[in-house]
Amino acid sequence: MSKRMKAILTENDFSQSQPLDVAVDSAIKTSTTKFNETIDICLNLNIDPKNGEQNVRGKMKLPKSLGKKIKVCVFASDEKQQEAKDAGADIVGSDDLIQKVESGFTDFDRCISTPDMMSKVGKLGKVLGPRNLMPNPKLGSVTNEIKKAVEDAKAGEIEFKNSDTLVQAGIAKADFDKSEIINNIKFFVDSISKERPSGVKGDFIKRVYISPTMGPGINIDINSING
Repeated sequence: MSKRMKAILTENDFSQSQPLDVAVDSAIKTSTTKFNETIDICLNLNIDPKNGEQNVRGKMKLPKSLGKKIKVCVFASDEKQQEAKDAGADIVGSDDLIQKVESGFTDFDRCISTPDMMSKVGKLGKVLGPRNLMPNPKLGSVTNEIKKAVEDAKAGEIEFKNSDTLVQAGIAKADFDKSEIINNIKFFVDSISKERPSGVKGDFIKRVYISPTMGPGINIDINSING
């Protein structure tokens, strides 16, 4: 543990959950590195990850985008390629691009495909799957509405899915206004709540934590988020 982290843990008590506004203050206060840290969020869900019907996956646009430049790759047939380029896609192609990705090229953040290309794109699962880049119709990344899909991705739309019982994402930057961080947290938690699988009994969201990139986890009182 670094001297910086030891000092943070000595000066602050993170053993108990904190009201949302206090937790955000703590996250900002403990973001003390020289770069603008990301505020991450982690939700512990009451799901059985082995039950496919209880897996949680989707996408959302946060009220305040993190401002990250998203590099978008589009697999499209000839007639859709110009539409993708006009919408701002960074990498566009068909068979030639598939061969390039098959060889290991993954210099992009989001991947979109037209439905007619998926029989070929599906063969890239070993390359794209582990990087969570595989186009998925449930997430709107397999679509003929290429313009909208590219523009949404460029606007900072984020994807989420559970890993075991956890859902994690970058929720804000440390230099955001406090109200913007709070709004993003509330929006994220509310969006995940709406993805509650029908088979879940009892509370769906068990715990919510936030943390700066290089800081400690801060447990938020869930009632203060919903209040």
